[in-house]
Amino acid sequence: MVLAPKLLATALTRFRGLAQWWGSRPAVTRDREFALVFTVLSFADPLSHIGAQLGDLPAHQASVASVLLTLGQTLPVAVRTRWPAVCLAVTGVSFALHECLGYPPTFGSIGLYIALYSAGAHQYRLRRAVALGATGGYVLFGIVLHALGSPDNAGDLLLYYGVLAALWALGALVRRRRAQEAEQRQRSAQATIAAERSRLARELHDVVTHHVTAMVVQAGAAKYLTGAPERLEETLDAINDTGRRALAELRFLLGVLDATGESRTTQERTPMPGRIPDLVEHTRAGGQPIELTEEGEQPEMTMAARLTAYRVVQESLTNAVKYAAGCETRVRLAYNPGWTHVEITTAGAAGAAPVSVALRGGGPHMSGGQGLAGLRERVEMLGGEFAAGPAPDGGFRVSARIPAAGAA
Repeated sequence: MVLAPKLLATALTRFRGLAQWWGSRPAVTRDREFALVFTVLSFADPLSHIGAQLGDLPAHQASVASVLLTLGQTLPVAVRTRWPAVCLAVTGVSFALHECLGYPPTFGSIGLYIALYSAGAHQYRLRRAVALGATGGYVLFGIVLHALGSPDNAGDLLLYYGVLAALWALGALVRRRRAQEAEQRQRSAQATIAAERSRLARELHDVVTHHVTAMVVQAGAAKYLTGAPERLEETLDAINDTGRRALAELRFLLGVLDATGESRTTQERTPMPGRIPDLVEHTRAGGQPIELTEEGEQPEMTMAARLTAYRVVQESLTNAVKYAAGCETRVRLAYNPGWTHVEITTAGAAGAAPVSVALRGGGPHMSGGQGLAGLRERVEMLGGEFAAGPAPDGGFRVSARIPAAGAA
């Protein structure tokens, strides 16, 4: 008694494994194997004498013709998914002749039911014509039975027709459900592609805007340094370094966009973020006064969380250089085991009012839903918090609270 549940569980496990193995095989191969097993069962006792019987005509002994007609109802199952209309035609004609000649019932008659279901599930072209042809064939079959003296009346034939039509309808239901699932998968794939395009668009925006803005500002300042060759050389070196950084990041993103068909994980498609202190130092070298403060010990962060923190600082410094050049900027990083708090504050200046308007999204840099709106989306997707607005002293403040274990 104790072994029975274990034996049942083992049997179920093996059955699931067999079902998975069978489902993984090509449909054509499965149909051929099924047709072979079905044919063998149709001639093996006790199944060989069990089957559908219609017409109730005088019985005749089995013969070579009955064997051939039974094969005509079993072997066409081998092409039931590839050529369902052909399978139905051959099976239906064999069944009708078998019944009209009064041969003994055979298990092969189940092939008609399989053919009807397969036609409903796998016939995609000329479905109405196939259905009308099958109905016409059944009407002719009923007329022949009546002419041969069958005692079955019209009600019996209509009842049997309803059973056959239900099998077709069941197959059609499966076909529609399969089509709906394929459409759902296509919509999901399109949504995934759109999300990936949006992610790459944000990356391109952040990379191009930051580096190009820095180069423009540095190049604009260089023309005023002709009288100080050493500072001019430093500025040109900074422009050169900025260009190299931009090319490296753009090269990575263009590599993601190539159509090689290679499978890549989300982490492999995500550019490795640099170090925030290096970003601050590089921006400071371009002439923007920046003060960096770090509090606590940086925790282990996911790639998405690290990249988001880096982009928040990068975008904020880009805005500071573009709209508040020369104004004091403070970057504060506060770490704790579960969160990283990033805060960037640009001090107020004579032009602080228009700067605040531009940073809120009114400037040309913020068009297209990028900039601070993109940062907010990044942070909130990880389950964090984001805020941006005027600072009490008239400047501008960006604040982000990013979970260290933010989802990729």
